[in-house]
Amino acid sequence: MILFFGTRPGKGQMVNLPNVKCVFCGQANTLSAWTQANYFHLFWIKIFKISTQKAIECSHCKRVYYKEEFTQEMVDALKQVDLMD
Repeated sequence: MILFFGTRPGKGQMVNLPNVKCVFCGQANTLSAWTQANYFHLFWIKIFKISTQKAIECSHCKRVYYKEEFTQEMVDALKQVDLMD
């Protein structure tokens, strides 16, 4: 019997973060949050979530913030849009 298994990324989700300033350039309303989950699959069917990647990008200066770089203001905004665990 042959088993096809492995990991695959799920669909990504992008949301704008209103009223949050970029720490790097100081511009407000320019941040977009991106999240994507990775799943274990068996025969190309998602079984369970392995991990989640999150990042925030400023559309003005193109600075990318990863989860360990999020400020408290960014975390609060992510909780409001239901992207933060």
